[in-house]
Formats: sequence, structure tokens, C-alpha cells
Amino acid sequence: MKTPIADYLDDLLDDVRDRDAGAVADYIPDLADAPTDRLAAAVCTINGVLYTAGDDDVEFSMQSISKAFTYALALEQHGLDKLLEIVGMEPSGEAFNELSLDDATKRPMNPMINAGAIAVNQVIDGEEATVENRTETLRRFYSRLAGRELRIDEGLVESELGTSDRNMAIAYMLRSYGIVRDSARDAVESYVRQCAVMVTVSDLAVMGATLANGGVQPVTGEQIIERRVAQLVQAVMSSAGMYDAAGRWMATVGIPAKSGVSGGLLGTLPGQLGLATFSPRLDAQGNSERGKLVFQRFSHEGGMHLMSAETFGGAPVRVVKVVDDVTVFVLQGSMDFNGAEVFLRTAETHEFRTDTVCIDIHRVNRFNRIARTMTLEGMRRMREDGLTVQLLDPEGVLEDPDLGDGTYPEIVRED
Repeated sequence: MKTPIADYLDDLLDDVRDRDAGAVADYIPDLADAPTDRLAAAVCTINGVLYTAGDDDVEFSMQSISKAFTYALALEQHGLDKLLEIVGMEPSGEAFNELSLDDATKRPMNPMINAGAIAVNQVIDGEEATVENRTETLRRFYSRLAGRELRIDEGLVESELGTSDRNMAIAYMLRSYGIVRDSARDAVESYVRQCAVMVTVSDLAVMGATLANGGVQPVTGEQIIERRVAQLVQAVMSSAGMYDAAGRWMATVGIPAKSGVSGGLLGTLPGQLGLATFSPRLDAQGNSERGKLVFQRFSHEGGMHLMSAETFGGAPVRVVKVVDDVTVFVLQGSMDFNGAEVFLRTAETHEFRTDTVCIDIHRVNRFNRIARTMTLEGMRRMREDGLTVQLLDPEGVLEDPDLGDGTYPEIVRED
């Protein structure tokens, strides 16, 4: 049985593919010609399982998404107290390229706006580090998070430096307040180079899952950043990652996120997964229009809002056993996206030695919307593979278990 999760992501993309709101970031020459039809999505669980859809092999620059990970490295190298001397943690309520400074301290309001990101970039490897050494440290760090060697697009660096007057002005102002000690030119070049690191949605989903997994890279198993650092980064993403739309985003979508003007959008669900999309058309705040729609639907259908009162967790597959020539999957707890994903992946990799399978959900408290859809689709695919599919549901938790085509599993009772 093939798990339906990749097909679900395909459906999400198909639903937004014809949306043409927004425009590319034409103030950067190399981004002005970005093909607007490109669209991709990826999900990586904290178990390191990756699902992708659309243009998942297309590379794009990290742009402001890099800010979250540079902040993580700065926290690793210097600690929170040191960073609070140069950048705050409060939402600015202003556009990403505004000079949003604290009136009293003259620090940038947070590390997710350009002023804060330029300040944070400057402390990587210490204030005496060269542009080349600093950006190579960042590239290697991003590569460990992604699980592969990433590259810097040198052509994009030159393109962005040619239109960096506003960032240069920010750097000069930060330098006048003693926040930046490097030359304004070097400060901006170092920042632009971190933004020009190229990734795919798969890379971003894995990087996001590393944050969600307490700093442990879910594919390699390496503890790259401390759990406390991962927590701090996601907290700041929650309050400032979507710029002056951050409050509305957290209220309605509820997924800690960071956007980039190349069209990338990164999200994390602590203890669950990393999510990424790519679509170049942007809204007025610089966030991907179609990416936002994918996140919204994923949040609403999957019960992924961070403030949701729903209680999930625990091992969703209690046991897989054979009883009287029937393979029985015993599920338990409250089933959400992650629980259904574990069940489907377990079924996909299981070597069936019987012609009948029974899905025993007498220990399941409830299914949320997406878990119900995924579970029923998995059962339908088992039947398509030639298995007789049974359902043990004495409490009627999976009410009206239509497999999506008007047919039903064989209902069995406990003996």
C-alpha cells in the first residue's frame, strides 16, 4: 500500500495552483524574472520521513528564511544574554525593511527584520571575522541542518548588492549606534550572502523539522542546536516571522513560520514536523500568496494550530499482530496528522502474510478531520491491493466509514 500523504499534498497544490494574486519581488533583478507558475510543498516529520509534491527539485534562495537559522547559530555561539545587547525579541509591527529600533536602546526590535538580521549576522564567529569566513560558517551550518551541501548563488549576490541602498542605510545607522562594528559595506554583503544560499522545499522542511525536533536533525540524528535554542527560535518566529502580518497569522493559522521574498515559506510544529512551500508571488508584506493558502488549509484540516486545545501524542500504533489469519493494526489515543502518518507508514512497510487486515480502533478516542481522511484512504488502498479490509470500532469513533467511493470496510465485533 502506498501512503496517500504525497497525494494529499498534490491536492493542496492543485487547489491553489490557479490563484494569481500577488507579484514577484521585482526590486531584486534576479528575482524579477522568476517563473510565477512554480509551486511546491514538503513535509518532514520528526522521524525523518519526507513527503513532497510539485516542483520539489527546484532551488530558490533562502532570503529572509535564513534569518531564523542565523539567529539559531548566534544563540549557540553567544547565548541569549549577549544577543539581547544587540537585538530585541519584540514584534515591530512594521515592514521587514524598516529601521525598527527600540527608542531607548537603539537595538533592532527583533532578528526577523532586516535591521535585526544584519546585527545578528555580524556576531557570527565574532566581530573580527571576515565576510568570507562568516558566510562560509553559515553555509556549512545551513548544510548540516538540511543534510546536504548547500551553495551560494554568486550571481544573485551581485544582483542584490546592486539594489541594497536601503540595507546599506540601515547598516550605517546601526553602525552609528554601535550595534554594528564592521563597515557598512561588509555588513550588508555578509547579510546578502546568507540570503543567497540556495535550497529546495525538501531542504527547508528538513531544516524546519530540526527546529521542531528540539535541534536534532531528524534524518542524520545529529544534535545540531540545543533544545533551548530551537525553542527560542520558534518563539520568535511565532511573534515576528511573518513581519507586520505575524499577529494575524498566529491567530488564524497558528503555525510558527518564516517567509522569504523568493517565495519560500517555512513552518514548524514543535514535536511534530517541518513544513515548507515555494511559490514566487508575494503579498504586500512579502509573504508567498499561494504558500499562505497551503498553510491555512493544512492548519485547519490537520488541527495544526499551535493553540489548539486538542490533545494528541503517544504511540499511535500500539501493535501489529496476526490473529486467526488476520493482520491486526491496533491503533490508540487521539489521531491527528502525525498519528495517521505513522499508521500509514507502518502499513506501507509491513510485509503482509495474510489476505485480511483489520484496523482495530477500540482504543482510539477520536480522529481529527485530516486523520480520518488519511486513515480511510489508507484502508481503501489496502483493499485495492487485494486485501479484505475489516474495521473494529465498537464505540463508533470513525462514524460512517465510507472509504471515499461509496464502499465500506467489513465491520467486525470484539470476540
